[in-house]
Amino acid sequence: MADDRSNNDTIRLANHFLIAMPTLADPNFSQTVTYVCEHSEHGAMGIVINRPTEVTLGDLFQHLELETNEYCPFDDTVFVGGPVKRDRGFVLHTPDVPWESSIQISEDVALTTSRDILAALALGKGPDNCLVALGYAGWGAGQLEEEMAQNAWLSGPADPGVIFRTATEERWRAAALRLGIDISRLSFEAGHA
Repeated sequence: MADDRSNNDTIRLANHFLIAMPTLADPNFSQTVTYVCEHSEHGAMGIVINRPTEVTLGDLFQHLELETNEYCPFDDTVFVGGPVKRDRGFVLHTPDVPWESSIQISEDVALTTSRDILAALALGKGPDNCLVALGYAGWGAGQLEEEMAQNAWLSGPADPGVIFRTATEERWRAAALRLGIDISRLSFEAGHA
């Protein structure tokens, strides 16, 4: 496994989960799990994986005027990926096929922002596993590190099973359990022991 540290010995969190602590009151991130796609000295970017919308892929494909067929996953949920650029689509997926605008984050997860992956999904020809989100979570230089120091987040290595095969309402708890933490037992009150 590659080292997650840069030259200045700072831990980089790409391919990690950020699990919101129960005391995190920001409505954009309360009880969320964010999959970190990029993290450097310039900032971080991730996709929230457990904030469903009422929009389905069928609705999205109709809005984008994409051709569909009987294999289209019409009823699959579109997620709120974060508060930044909510008019832009992001697809987390297994890297089964190369797409026009993809970055491979790990052996098991890639991120694509091009229309070709949506057109393929509309015809039932997309990746084996995917999560479609509108918007992303972004942090400026040093901002995520500051939030981590304030205990706003737990972090740990990501698990594609949590992203693609765990029920949406279970992802926050499941991601924390991967760290050996039962998040439901942590206090929702801010304070010190």
